[in-house]
Amino acid sequence: MSYIPNTDADRKAMLATIGVKSVEELFDDIPASVRFPDLDLPGPLSEPETLRELGELAESNGHTGNSLCFLGAGAYNHFIPSVVNHTILRGEFLTAYTPYQPEVSQGTLQTIYEYQSMICALTGMEVANASHYDGATSLAEAVILAVNHFKLKRRKVLMCPRVHPQYRAVARTYTQGMGLNLTGDDEADLLAQDLLPQLDADTALFVVQYPNFFGGIEDLKPIAEAVHAAGALLCVVTNPIALGLLTPPGAFGADIVVGEGQPLGVPLSYGGPYLGFFATKKDYVRKMAGRLVGETTDANGKKGYVLTLATREQHIRRDKATSNICTNQGLMATAAAVYMSVMGKHGLRRVAEVCYHRAHHAAGRIAEIDGYTVIHDQPFFHEFVVKCPRPVSDINADLFNEHGIIGGYDLGQDYAHLDGHMLLCVTELNTPDDIEELVEALEHLA
Repeated sequence: MSYIPNTDADRKAMLATIGVKSVEELFDDIPASVRFPDLDLPGPLSEPETLRELGELAESNGHTGNSLCFLGAGAYNHFIPSVVNHTILRGEFLTAYTPYQPEVSQGTLQTIYEYQSMICALTGMEVANASHYDGATSLAEAVILAVNHFKLKRRKVLMCPRVHPQYRAVARTYTQGMGLNLTGDDEADLLAQDLLPQLDADTALFVVQYPNFFGGIEDLKPIAEAVHAAGALLCVVTNPIALGLLTPPGAFGADIVVGEGQPLGVPLSYGGPYLGFFATKKDYVRKMAGRLVGETTDANGKKGYVLTLATREQHIRRDKATSNICTNQGLMATAAAVYMSVMGKHGLRRVAEVCYHRAHHAAGRIAEIDGYTVIHDQPFFHEFVVKCPRPVSDINADLFNEHGIIGGYDLGQDYAHLDGHMLLCVTELNTPDDIEELVEALEHLA
């Protein structure tokens, strides 16, 4: 059976169209000596032989399945119950494309509705949409929502330097043509409260992360009061697992809550696909990008689900669209919905508690090692900063090569004043024995 769809007649017609008589004439510009080089390839393999070779090649990669991982910085290694993957692989959910006729996909709509409802409960907000590409794009969309809310009469966005540096970079890229002033992060060592004097009548949005990029937890209540007193909106970037333990941002008066949903049942997967969650107050729902599913009843009184809002250019007039974001990351949202429903509020709290206590145990043990200093300038959740006696890149290389440990994030990449500082993360998958192994390795490398 031939897998080439073109017939001889097709090829003849195409060659005639471009004015050559044969395939050889088509490639006449390529020197004959390099047209068909001898390739030093091994012989053919059977299917089981191919699988074995690919498996051996895959095992040469370092990953969380064969290495201890203490790397976080926005993507986290959490346990994923088997039911999550089992559910999202079902034919009802695993589709090749975003459903464009959603009213006939009641299962998909109900899943998204449940996802939205649980994100609202987790963040303490009134409305959540069907998800964005990732946490960084969610922040960018929050910026757009805020300036559109003020009808572009306020164009200043204050971003705390302790917001994820890649999120801030994406927000700038996303909005670079809108004439906005994204500022506040020029001095990298400032706290959120240090930015409050910069609030003015031109400020549309104040962005803070909770816990922040260094894992620290700041009191958001006075921040929210000051931001609202200036007439601006408050956006909180957050880690959903931390909200199993911490007070939800909605309780502090946040106007928009965004973040990366990957910790909710989505594997690390070399960086994606992930999902960004986005929640806000009802007052701003019509400025929100993406899709929002609502619950209703049909003409017969039966419960049903509908695509209530989809303010993108394919559904409404282009000049009225709030964003051209195109996906609902439906499968990842489904994974998050299954994870949250399986864990429940008590399970999420338990995961958060284990992360918190093991991270604090690890910080205490590392602080006992000569040459290492744990930076304690704020309460922290499950990430903390360690000043190292050697360049972080060298320590990470030795940790991996000599001990099979994936080390922390090199903060010197983004914060010049933190050169030689490492951001370490501990989750529920890091056992006390794992922590002792890390401590012994760091002591050996001091």
